[in-house]
Amino acid sequence: MVGSQPRIAILGAGISGIAAAKQLSAYNPVVFEATDTIGGVWSHASSYSTKLQTPRCDYEFSDFPWPDRDNSSFPSQTEIVEYLYAYAKHFDVLRFLRFESKVVELRFIGEPGTEEHLGEYGRLLTGGPSWEVAVQTSDSDIVEWYAFEFVVVCIGKYGDCPRIPTFTANRGPEAFKGKVMHSLDYCKLNRGEASQLLRGKKVAVVGYKKSAIDIAPECAEANQGADGQPCTMVIRTLHWTVPHYSIWGLPFYLFYSTRSSQFIHERPDQSFLRNFACFLLSPMKQVVSRIIESYLLWQIPLEKYGLKPDHPFKEDYGSCQMAILPENFFSEADQGRIRFKKTSKWWFFENGLEFDDGSKLEADVVILATGYDGKNKLKDIMPQPFRSFIEGISGVMPLYRSTINPMIPNMAFVGYAETVSNLQAAELRCKWLAGLTADAFKLPSNNEMLDQIAKEVEAMRKTTRFYKRHCISTFSIDHNDKLCEDMGWRSWRKHNWLSEAFSPYTSQDYKETSLTK
Repeated sequence: MVGSQPRIAILGAGISGIAAAKQLSAYNPVVFEATDTIGGVWSHASSYSTKLQTPRCDYEFSDFPWPDRDNSSFPSQTEIVEYLYAYAKHFDVLRFLRFESKVVELRFIGEPGTEEHLGEYGRLLTGGPSWEVAVQTSDSDIVEWYAFEFVVVCIGKYGDCPRIPTFTANRGPEAFKGKVMHSLDYCKLNRGEASQLLRGKKVAVVGYKKSAIDIAPECAEANQGADGQPCTMVIRTLHWTVPHYSIWGLPFYLFYSTRSSQFIHERPDQSFLRNFACFLLSPMKQVVSRIIESYLLWQIPLEKYGLKPDHPFKEDYGSCQMAILPENFFSEADQGRIRFKKTSKWWFFENGLEFDDGSKLEADVVILATGYDGKNKLKDIMPQPFRSFIEGISGVMPLYRSTINPMIPNMAFVGYAETVSNLQAAELRCKWLAGLTADAFKLPSNNEMLDQIAKEVEAMRKTTRFYKRHCISTFSIDHNDKLCEDMGWRSWRKHNWLSEAFSPYTSQDYKETSLTK
């Protein structure tokens, strides 16, 4: 039954959820987390060898720096979870959490007419309940309903809802006599269990993004010695991989993560002169991409193994698909313990996988590192008509300032628009959301928000063919500028022009006490 509850519900306790809980702590929010721990994908969808994709100084909260933030090594999955717990304990965020509480349904009960989605969006806190949240705990079949004025959705695009390929009759996993599992289930195994699963087995890993690239070396490590079997990566679409954050001796951030480097890329709300400048400077985008590609082709054996993508590097960076390679990835390939099979289509047969070129691959274990259906996870709990507004006609989730869907009232979404540093982005968006909740500023009209969203989608479309991933990495600084301006902060956060032009932006630049208007 619906009882008297705090005014704000937060769904999920990953990095976005704990950031939202901290920034909205004045409202005593309730954080519903389906599992028994915080951390989101870092706790539940990362294998034991997974490391952060960026240096730790690029992945920290503005008011809680890493104790060893100048350490150039990339933190492990365990270190990241420990850091997130330390943050949550330091700011007493854990008191808001209800673990093992899965949200199974949402029901809109707001004022009649709100769902017509015309004119102004309205206040986030209306003084009366707008949403009912159905929650099921892990130790009960009973579903309890709670009422809230405002809901912040932070369940993310990854984890929980694996994307499983579909097959015609008798060509799916049922035709295979070995073991099939998704990378989500593999990541739930500890190191010993994973080694036992892989040791002495012919393993096929389907995919070539971060999960697949992490799992393949783990498979190779488990198959050292005379009895070891090779791991074969089955690849449909190639993407650029990076061994470290240095290009021809220069720090990687100089190429994409400074205000000057992002100047040559399209951004929303460009003036005629800015559009003309982007047109004149468009060759520079190709030059930067080629410089990075030439280094990668020299540094790692992409061409040797047929792993050079057909698209330019800038498209992977612009869609947040650049992956950092494990240190031993190509050394294991050189030893024959990691192999590669490119194919456009595959299916199961009794003893393994068969491909559209007529070849077959025998396997004992097939691991599907085929990604997640995050939008479907959200659609499963969202009522109509709002379910149909989760995905726009462009295929991108329509979010103003990467947070507010103009068609869904009294609800925010954090963690759905990606950048290279998702923690920094999540924290700043939650600060913006806290200001909006407190009526420190107002949203423009729904039509104006939808127009701004369309401009952002067009900027992404011009950057990469993979724009539906909703990544704003090539105009992330401009996007953060707008968040700062809304909050009344100074958008240019550095202390001098040289740093402003050539230094990367980190969470430390977005402290509340730093350079307000």
